[in-house]
This record gives sequence, C-alpha cells and structure tokens, in this order.
Amino acid sequence: MMGRKFVNGVEGGSVSVDDRGLQYGDGLFETMGATNGRVRRFQSHMERLTEGCHRLGMPPPPVDLIETDCLRALEGFGAAVVKLTLTRGPGPRAYPPPAEPSLTRIVVSTAQQVSESEAARPLNLRVCETRLGRNPRLAGIKHLNRLEQVLAGAELREPAVDEGLVRSTDDRVVCATAANVFLVRGGELLTPRISDCGVAGVMREVVLRLAQVLGIHAEIGDYTLDDLARADECFLTNAVRGIRPVGCIVGVNDFRPGELTARLRDAVETADE
Repeated sequence: MMGRKFVNGVEGGSVSVDDRGLQYGDGLFETMGATNGRVRRFQSHMERLTEGCHRLGMPPPPVDLIETDCLRALEGFGAAVVKLTLTRGPGPRAYPPPAEPSLTRIVVSTAQQVSESEAARPLNLRVCETRLGRNPRLAGIKHLNRLEQVLAGAELREPAVDEGLVRSTDDRVVCATAANVFLVRGGELLTPRISDCGVAGVMREVVLRLAQVLGIHAEIGDYTLDDLARADECFLTNAVRGIRPVGCIVGVNDFRPGELTARLRDAVETADE
C-alpha cells in the first residue's frame, strides 16, 4: 500500500520554499511505529516533541491536530511507520526566528513489513569515524539538523553491515546512527548518557523503565569501545524496530543474544503502549 502525506492537515499539500525547516533545519521530527491504525507510544513521542519545542523556543505542538493527521494517514494500514515533521514555518531570509511563527506540520505514513525472523536476527555493526559534536541544549531532542547521522550513515557501504556505532568527540560511545545502544556486563544493563549529544529515544526510556520493574540493575554512564569489548551482550533500541540484538561490532566484539536481551524483548512486546 502506498503511503499518505499531509501538510497542515491537507492531504498532498505543499511546503513553502521559505519554510525555516527547509532553509535552516529549524524544527523537529518524530518517527513512530504504528499498528492497525494506531501510533504506538504516541504520548511519549508528544512529550519529547514538546520538550524539543521548549528548547527551540517554538510554541507547543498542536497535539490534537497531529493525532488527527496520524489517524487519517494510517487509514487502511496494518503495520506502518509515521514520520512527523514540525517546523517553525515560513519566515524571512535571516537566522533570527519570527516573533509569531506559523508552524508547519508534515505527517507521512509508509507501510512496514518485518518478519519475526528478521526482527530477531542479530545485527552487524561497524564503528563510524564521524563523531557527534557536544551541545547540551540540543542533546536528547530530535531536531532537523542530522548531518552527523547522514555522514555516519554514508560510511556503511558494506552489504553485511546493518548499522554504525557513533562516538562523541571525546571518544565516548553514544549511539547507533538511528538507535540507542545498550550493553550487558555481569548481569547489569549499561547505556551511554545523552546529556550533551545523542537522542533520548522513546524505546530507550521504555527499556530503562522495564528494567526497573524486572529488577535488573541499570546504569547510565560514560562508556568506550573497551567497555563494549568486555560486554557479554549488546542490543539497539528504536521506537519503530523495538529491541534488536547485536551479533558483532567489527573489530571490537562478537556477541550471542543473551538471556537479559531476550527478557527485555519479551517485556517490551507485552508492555502497555
């Protein structure tokens, strides 16, 4: 089934060439999984979007309009992906934002079909040379400036490589190009901090909450490739793909999907959304 596109509630609508999202990357986005016409964890995505608007000095997002757009975009879909883009809207050719912006919202839906065997297949990662710059004001939110991820993704040319592991400029492991990363060592769950770069993933928060419920000790901290080399398990999290086990980080470590990864995957699949 072909996807559907809405701009400010109009199906097939257009975006002004003066839109600040296009001109300056002045905006935010959310990529959300959906099942049977319903966005999974919609409220969590809207909370992150609201935080992003606060950080960028934009008006709060029109959640009721966004929800309506998503419902319309998902009509007739089973499993799907919905991408929401929210910009500050059109404005003059200058960096300072308009005092009273007119937000542009874009909702695009596409079908998603992933088999159970593919979802459980361990991923192969390689370490990217591209680094993430440190900026606490933008850390955590999904702003439209994604050139670091574009450059890191451009390094993934080998057919056998599924994802890239990205570090900060001070050599800390931060995330994958489109996912958060977790490692397991000695029965403990570890994940990098994202206080000065990286994205506060919706699924990352779900996993941390479920770990607490399951009695799994979790720590957020600074980790390097040496920590990954000593890890027992590794997995990635993403709001669309859920938990994906890692089988190999080229030149760093080989993993087998372990008990803790499996427990968390099962918990995520049965958790309230």
